[in-house]
Amino acid sequence: MSRRRLWRRHDEIPVIELQRSNPVRFGVIVLVIIAVVVFFGFTKHVPFKHGYRLKAVFSSAINIRPKSPVRIAGVNVGKVVTVKREGKTGVVTMEITNSGLPIHADATVKIRPRIFLEGNFFVDLQPGSPSAKTISSGGTIPITRTSDPVQLDQVLTALNTDTRANLQDFLDGYGDSLTRKPTAADDAATDPDVRGLTAAQALNKAYRRGPAAFRGSAIVSQAVTGTNRHDISKLVAGVSRVTSALNVHEQQLGELFVNFNTFLGSFAAQSTSLNAAVAQLPGALQNAGNAFTALNSAFPPTRAFALAIIPGVKQTPATISAALPWIDQVRALLAQTELGGVAKDLHASVPTFAKLTGAQTSFQQQVDHFSQCLTKVFLPAGNAKLQDGNSTSGVESYKEFWYAMSGLASAGQGFDGNGSTTRFLVGGGGATLKSAPVGVVGSNAKGPAGLVSRTPLLPQGTHPRFPAIEPPYKPLVRCDTQALPDFNGPLASGPADGGGK
Repeated sequence: MSRRRLWRRHDEIPVIELQRSNPVRFGVIVLVIIAVVVFFGFTKHVPFKHGYRLKAVFSSAINIRPKSPVRIAGVNVGKVVTVKREGKTGVVTMEITNSGLPIHADATVKIRPRIFLEGNFFVDLQPGSPSAKTISSGGTIPITRTSDPVQLDQVLTALNTDTRANLQDFLDGYGDSLTRKPTAADDAATDPDVRGLTAAQALNKAYRRGPAAFRGSAIVSQAVTGTNRHDISKLVAGVSRVTSALNVHEQQLGELFVNFNTFLGSFAAQSTSLNAAVAQLPGALQNAGNAFTALNSAFPPTRAFALAIIPGVKQTPATISAALPWIDQVRALLAQTELGGVAKDLHASVPTFAKLTGAQTSFQQQVDHFSQCLTKVFLPAGNAKLQDGNSTSGVESYKEFWYAMSGLASAGQGFDGNGSTTRFLVGGGGATLKSAPVGVVGSNAKGPAGLVSRTPLLPQGTHPRFPAIEPPYKPLVRCDTQALPDFNGPLASGPADGGGK
């Protein structure tokens, strides 16, 4: 008799035991796993568990089916789970996703067709107002907040022969009333703006004034609601207290009406003046409307300015506190012994400064002319590089001037304590040179005279070329308006123009 061995969990399973696996059992396990995967893949739902559910009671739910979509503003937020009958009503259970939550107590539900001429209905859900309390999962929307779709047969049943005839008569009469031309008697009782117009034309003209009227009505309606919660209830409570007080003081109320009658009588006595005042009211109201429009357009910038100035206003006390010591110091600084006395002395000297400022105009003009002469003539002439044949230095003329000054200072150096001296070597020659008649500035000679000199060698020419006519001297012509000479032009070099004279 073989003995069955009991294996412990930590024992090693023999190979022979593994070979005894049942293939049927293995196949069943695989099928179960596949079924679970397919179920979750297609349903995407955990069994025995559901999300938020909402019930709605309809007078007739024959048009809705399970799995019909539930929509909020055209967006799918759930589906219908079950539809069952309870008495003469139908109860529809819906499962809502998180995107459709929360649902409030004043929510409404409608069954609507998905396509024209019926077929494939869906549930249109309005979640309600945020101020109402929310409905927990499993809650029910009563039949008073649900509605069924209107069937085509219901419309046709309602439009029987008599109803259709009455509807035709109504449409004929309505069309005639809109297109009929008014008579003279009709125009006499109508507003001048619509006289001679049909009812349809008058309505079209009234629509053009509708936006302004509706805008005013909207403003009035918004003002009636108040600015805070419970304003209307407080208004009703206040009116109740006023009426209660009037009820208590009946005698005074009677006297009020008597006095009010007297007051209106005084108005009646001034009817002519009142008529004139009323005649002026349209223009005044139009001007007031324009003024209110301008005032309304000015409110947004004013509001923005008020909001922007709030931080500055909050800092004003601290600014004033910080400025008070500074103001004390400024007050002491402006005393007679400080800047006050200085200001008094400056007051006496200001007229002289004013005269000096006025005289600066002509002086600054001369300075401007001198600056332009330096910029346009003197400095460009100093920056010119003179061409002198083999003696050309290649540097600017102003540098050559300072080179000459340096050489002259070097030549004038002395060897004793008598200071610098300038040495000139005077010589003669067999050739006498005489210039053309020239005018010498500062000379007492009457008229132009020639300059005479002697040289040991005959000159070969002059650099620059000596002109045949002396250039005119114009001391009254502004320097900056004169043309800059061409220092290396034709007159600067060329054939000899001198002789042995």
